[in-house]
Amino acid sequence: MVRKRTLHFSANDIQAVMTIQIATSDADISACYPVMRELRPHIAEDEFLSRVRRQEGAGYRLACVREPGGVVAAAGFRIGENLAWGRFLYVDDLVTLPAYRSRGHGARLLAWLKDYAAQEGCLQLHLDSGIQRKDAHRFYEREGLAMTGLHFVAHTAAVTRSGPGDR
Repeated sequence: MVRKRTLHFSANDIQAVMTIQIATSDADISACYPVMRELRPHIAEDEFLSRVRRQEGAGYRLACVREPGGVVAAAGFRIGENLAWGRFLYVDDLVTLPAYRSRGHGARLLAWLKDYAAQEGCLQLHLDSGIQRKDAHRFYEREGLAMTGLHFVAHTAAVTRSGPGDR
């Protein structure tokens, strides 16, 4: 089910139309790349679509904020369930183009994600944020998210499998 919300607002006495929707077509997903590159510069443009499509197999979805000139904000997310949190929406990526920050796009997208989570029966919305992203932390706290933990990482040696049963 595709949820699309059109919002009308006045900014600097100019009427603008903003839509938030899940990107489903190749063209819509590809249109999100310039935005996502701001947060994930290590992903090459020619890899972006195939990576999103592969992640969709695990439940990943890509929501985008569009203005008449194109995509200005995006959020990658998935629905999950675990013993600690129950059913939840996890935000993998949340980013707005620098020229469009502090105009409410991120707040509107986060509100859309909270609504989506509630409609999907999720009890909570979760996200991780790099410790260096202080401006993002202030934004999340301003939008009602609480800092509740730390995230730890251990790198492992990837095992390449050549066929079924090979390790």
